[in-house]
Amino acid sequence: STIVRPELKTILHHSQSLMLDLFEHFIEPLEQAFQIHSSHRVGKQHSSENKEAYDNRIQAVNYALNTDDGLSIKQYAKADIILLGVSRSGKTPTALYLAMQFGLQAANYPITEDDLENHELPTWADQFKDKLFGLKIDAGRLHEIRTERRANSPYASLQQCEFEVTHINKLYTREAIPTIDTTSRSIEEIATKIIAKTNLKR
Repeated sequence: STIVRPELKTILHHSQSLMLDLFEHFIEPLEQAFQIHSSHRVGKQHSSENKEAYDNRIQAVNYALNTDDGLSIKQYAKADIILLGVSRSGKTPTALYLAMQFGLQAANYPITEDDLENHELPTWADQFKDKLFGLKIDAGRLHEIRTERRANSPYASLQQCEFEVTHINKLYTREAIPTIDTTSRSIEEIATKIIAKTNLKR
């Protein structure tokens, strides 16, 4: 049972049926751990407050999809954060996770070889400098990921991956862009650390 109303729980406890209370053994330890009391409010997950949060997340997911991989730069003014990184460094899944879990409007943009050879950010980036966040990745790991996608291609070669990783890291440093290393981290951990570093709230 997941019933929270005391009068109904009492009736069930005194009935002849077997009842397993799914909340009973978890609520109290959680209350102690978080030092707050459960509201025991029925239907809270369907409240207008949660509906608003749900709507925000749907809107954020649509935004992430519409601005994925450098699409629709004209919408960057609405972004809460703009993720930068080389191809296959985790930009898209991170943007979608930030949208789904936190309701943040996260765009993502791939830094290309041309950008790296010019040693500068794309021209649009100057006006959104405070929204930029860089994803780093180990060249060896990037090589593995790209090889799964396009084996034996110049794009996936270790030499190409080392070139891109070296130059984008220098670019991050020169432009003072905050970063996180995605190499051995899950998407959940990446997103959580981004939130902690940026203090973003939705």
